[in-house]
Amino acid sequence: MGVLVLLIPCFLVLFCSSTPVSCVATNGDDKFLKCLFPNPQDTSNIPLIPVYTQSNASYSTLFRSSARNRRYLSSPNNSRKPKFLVLPSHESHVQAAVICCKKHGLDLKVRSGGHDVEGLSYTSSDIDPFILVDLINYRNITVNVEDRTAWVQAGATIGELYYRVGEKSSTLGFPAGFCPTVGVGGHFSGGGLGALVRKYGAAADQIIDAEIVNVEGKILSIKTMRNDLFWAIRGGGAASFGVVLSWKVKLVPVPPIVTAAMVERTLEQGATDLVHKWQFIADRLPEDIYIGLNCTVVNSNATSERRTVRVIFSILFLGNVDELLRLMEENFQELGLQQNDCTEMSWLESNIYFYYTVRSPLELLLDRDPMSKIFTKAKSDHVMVPMPKEGLEGLWRMLFANDKTVLKWTPYGGKMNEISESAIPFPHRIGNIYNILYQVDWVDGSETEKHLEFMKKLYNFLTPYVSMNPRTTYLNYLDLDLGQNDWNVGEVMAYRKAKVWGTKYFKSNFERLVLVKTEVDPGNFFKSIQSIPPSHHCSQLTEEE
Repeated sequence: MGVLVLLIPCFLVLFCSSTPVSCVATNGDDKFLKCLFPNPQDTSNIPLIPVYTQSNASYSTLFRSSARNRRYLSSPNNSRKPKFLVLPSHESHVQAAVICCKKHGLDLKVRSGGHDVEGLSYTSSDIDPFILVDLINYRNITVNVEDRTAWVQAGATIGELYYRVGEKSSTLGFPAGFCPTVGVGGHFSGGGLGALVRKYGAAADQIIDAEIVNVEGKILSIKTMRNDLFWAIRGGGAASFGVVLSWKVKLVPVPPIVTAAMVERTLEQGATDLVHKWQFIADRLPEDIYIGLNCTVVNSNATSERRTVRVIFSILFLGNVDELLRLMEENFQELGLQQNDCTEMSWLESNIYFYYTVRSPLELLLDRDPMSKIFTKAKSDHVMVPMPKEGLEGLWRMLFANDKTVLKWTPYGGKMNEISESAIPFPHRIGNIYNILYQVDWVDGSETEKHLEFMKKLYNFLTPYVSMNPRTTYLNYLDLDLGQNDWNVGEVMAYRKAKVWGTKYFKSNFERLVLVKTEVDPGNFFKSIQSIPPSHHCSQLTEEE
């Protein structure tokens, strides 16, 4: 599909106070606006491109609305804020933003849900101005029950997808994450893990088509894009290759009734022994059972200041409660799961239950911003050999040293063992027992350095217990501590620096991603401090190394 030229009457831009665009621009900013609005006399029916300058009264609210991490909202560096916000409602708006940014040497960032924990989707470390394309208004979802598919625009959240699927069918679902406010644009392109991961794999495993704007401003689909590009954007981080407009995904069968439970155990109730046992069975259970863990420090009881570690065992079973109890008795009797711990519900309801911990109105899945903004830092690891009890006890001591930290454990096995690690760029398959996310959240900005330093200590502590050569991590838990790009050191050195962090996310798939990048974006227009680099020397360097 070719570029659609946008022809908007300039008097709308200049004189209508209700429109977002201001033509009062300096330092060359007017060149970008003139590129977006090239013909003042045209009366096209294409909707007006909403563009907000920093002087617009709505700019700050819109910029902050989907920026989840306050670490990147409180920076004194003005270069971290975009010169313009573009809020597309039409595919041509995205095309125009790409073309005009490239033409005028502006950095382009694209935001879907804003859950990027390192802020790369809405900030820039470069001194040059950048443009933010926020897809919040580009989020239609079309569900086709007959062929069990859905087209999802990249600005939609996974909660919106769950809700729209549930509207049409009680026996279809989709394997994605727990947090309903996460945008599908980044979640799918990085992998996408949730409670159906053992039954169906990652969200990216279910992608069967996509529409993406390439560096030339053209819209490509599976029929027109290179096979290796379609491979790359499903788990390799699509932002390195273009701007994904929408995904076509396979929906998966779920029973009309599932069983959910959340069982709490403290250290005094044997949590250490239970977590130790969980490591030996979580990835080997029947694939219809998912048992995830959530570990935090809490007071022993409502009136006590004595602290303990609380472990919540989050259970989803694709079947009825009687069958779940039988399987748990056979495989994990130690947990002591009882019938009154369990609730039968629809799969759609389970997504509310696990996020809000209670059965609440399903419409909450449509709320894009139910939580207040926080400061946060995340890291992740994969565990291939069960941690010994002394390792777990040391981990609990680390939590006591920073009680704002939460550990989230996602079991693998099942379908994850059946998919090749090179099928898509997401490589974390057979051999991994579970993924562990550790995250610290805080509200006082003066504590930032303390918490960042603690996370490094926690990462170092876990070194003996996690994967190695390479020590792997999950792309959707982005971590800039692993390494950052430097575009000023030459192509060969930039490749070598990127490989340090790239192999941690992608293992041997990193080299193939570099080859794809070199083919589709040789000039490195789509870039960040942790994006896939182009390298015309990649094959030669790989052989030498």
